[in-house]
Amino acid sequence: MNPVFKAALWMSGSIASFSSMAVAGREVSDTLDTFEIMMFRSLVGVIIVCALAGLTGAWREIKTDRLGTHLTRNLAHFTGQNLWFFAVTVIPLAQVFALEFTSPIWVIVLSPLILGERLTTSRGLAAVMGFIGILIVARPDMAGLNPGVMTAASSAIFFAITIMLTKRLTRNEGITSILFWLTTMQLVMGLVMAGYDGDIAIPNTDALPWVVLIGIAGLLAHFCLTNALAIAPATVVVPIDFIRLPTIAVIGMLVYGEVVDIWVFVGAAIIFAGNYLNIWVETRTQKQQ
Repeated sequence: MNPVFKAALWMSGSIASFSSMAVAGREVSDTLDTFEIMMFRSLVGVIIVCALAGLTGAWREIKTDRLGTHLTRNLAHFTGQNLWFFAVTVIPLAQVFALEFTSPIWVIVLSPLILGERLTTSRGLAAVMGFIGILIVARPDMAGLNPGVMTAASSAIFFAITIMLTKRLTRNEGITSILFWLTTMQLVMGLVMAGYDGDIAIPNTDALPWVVLIGIAGLLAHFCLTNALAIAPATVVVPIDFIRLPTIAVIGMLVYGEVVDIWVFVGAAIIFAGNYLNIWVETRTQKQQ
């Protein structure tokens, strides 16, 4: 099978998973707060990861010598995911996804500080284009700047930190170890934050299927994306991933009657162009070396 076609199949699973998680998060927001959603999502994740590790004999891949990095990564992801779940309940889903696409831009900005990577001209240009796109999507005036926009934009920063620390971990650890510490650490974080007031809501029969869907979709989305990147170059995968935006816009219109401003797509297109330009330049540079 053609590698591009195989990558597209994996990315269709990623797009479906991310979209399902957004819809499920909105559906349970009336009965569960974001900390409770994260707690139950992580619980489902722990069950799945432990079951798969037991069936495949992957327990030996779980390492304990980089727990500090795992903890920092998972604190960043836990914070970003909570902000993201809040955002999907208060602003149009397409706007959330558009702002989420700025994560690679924040990776460019923060990687010299966290990973010690060099800020090249192409990366700097991509960052500038990304911030222009953010301004167009958010339109930060008294009407456009609201808690939903701010939390969606902030979640992208924490996702960027997660990406960079994941990159650092993958130099020495496999996916089983990373997912195990992801789910177990965030289960504890969710339990602490959801239970600090002594009141943890239990999903009712209507909310339970959505909670299970969030847990499954959260793991499946990243699994599909990782496989797609392993098969095809980022220059192929990133444009496919961008299909998430019109997909969630259609879902928002059909399911929730959301009317998406055309400027969300204009800003998102500029963010995408900046990301793609950087990936294209980096790929050409690597081939020439």
